[in-house]
Amino acid sequence: MAALRGLLDRPLASYYLLLSSAGLLLVIGLTMVFSATSVTEYAEGGNAFGALTKQAVFAVIGLVAFWACQRLPARTFRALGRPVLALAVGLLLVLNGLLLLFPYGNPEDKEGKLGPLMASLNWLHLGPVQVQPSELAKFALVLWGADLIARKGAALGYWRELALPLFPVVGLLFLLVGYNDLGTMLCLLAVVVGLLWAAGVRMRVFAALSMLGLAGVGLLVAAASGGGGSGTAGADNYRLLRLTSFLNPPENCAEDACYQAREALLAIDHGGWFGVGLGRGTGKWNWLPMAHNDFIFAVVAEELGVVGCAVVLALFAVLTYSGLRIARRVDDPFRRLAAAAATTWLVTQAIINVGGVTGMLPITGLPLPFISDGGSALVVTLAAIGMLASFARAEPDAARALNARPPARWVRLVWAPLPPLSTGRRTGSSPGAAARDAESRSGKRRDGQARPDGGRAPGGRAARERAGSANERRR
Repeated sequence: MAALRGLLDRPLASYYLLLSSAGLLLVIGLTMVFSATSVTEYAEGGNAFGALTKQAVFAVIGLVAFWACQRLPARTFRALGRPVLALAVGLLLVLNGLLLLFPYGNPEDKEGKLGPLMASLNWLHLGPVQVQPSELAKFALVLWGADLIARKGAALGYWRELALPLFPVVGLLFLLVGYNDLGTMLCLLAVVVGLLWAAGVRMRVFAALSMLGLAGVGLLVAAASGGGGSGTAGADNYRLLRLTSFLNPPENCAEDACYQAREALLAIDHGGWFGVGLGRGTGKWNWLPMAHNDFIFAVVAEELGVVGCAVVLALFAVLTYSGLRIARRVDDPFRRLAAAAATTWLVTQAIINVGGVTGMLPITGLPLPFISDGGSALVVTLAAIGMLASFARAEPDAARALNARPPARWVRLVWAPLPPLSTGRRTGSSPGAAARDAESRSGKRRDGQARPDGGRAPGGRAARERAGSANERRR
């Protein structure tokens, strides 16, 4: 334990923990995507490496996004908040507009088309380019929300300052995303909770948000009955079926809404402690729907067993620890808020996915970060990791260590520039901290009564100097 504490006390421990956990998860994800898709890809197209090649291309794009984001300072991320949010909202409006105003083909397929632009439920297609706007909305909400709350500072203690403009924009995103994808809307809710938790907002605000969130989920579930979003008019409400089958599983799951969950549990049971071996699983042979995406954790459990699942969960735990450690150690309030929100987003998505696969939570259709097949999700996730890496290098101890022994010039040009040295002040950390700072500057006590000496501590400068000398003698 002493050796572990010594390693964690190193200035760049957060940075290396973040890179190692994210890198290993990316490698495991590429491996499992190949294992989960090789059989069906070979049967359909004669090329077992088709899905792996596509995922590897997106991984390269994501690594470029990671490299670019880890080179950016905090002021650039703050400046990008509004444009990225506007882009995400615009893409979501186009997606929903195509689905509602320009339906195409079979109504059950939920597709829309206008010229070369085509929409299919959660994706926008322009030729070979395919984008999922809801993934960009997660990162946009992190940047814009952290900048907004950091600028408000101590004013967050007032309900009006908190509600405007945060709640209207968040409500618009919830509606645009949750209409088609309830699971991603829950991730956006986790981002908002992470932002407000890091800002030190009162618990009654979280209680109000919980009530509003439950009401919104109920409305979106009800909308699916009338054909709203991904639901079909006249058919069973699949969102409600997922919830009811989780709470009260029917006797015949083989032909009902819990078929996917049943096959996932069978795959997990088949794997046992050590798995049947990489590539030797049978659930991916069209027995388990979406084995390469939403239910890839079941493939991991079947082929790598409990040990493999424990490794994946341990890496997510290290990633969570690294993100929260960065949020605790950085000085800038924007960095702290953005790091807490991004970490909450990634860990919440992983918990929802793993909980749905293992039967501990209802199925929501969320992919597992780093592991599941999906280009847009992987690129945005790696960009968020790049932002966290930039913040980890900006920790006060890390910045001093890097500036004390700077790497070679070519390393700084190719990898990342030196972070700025911290001023040692934590401004706008939370409403309570800001209020206490204001009281100390005005020379007033907590009860509102001014000190008789005008705010100076008893004893004045001489007492502080004597206390400092005594402390030096004790050392």
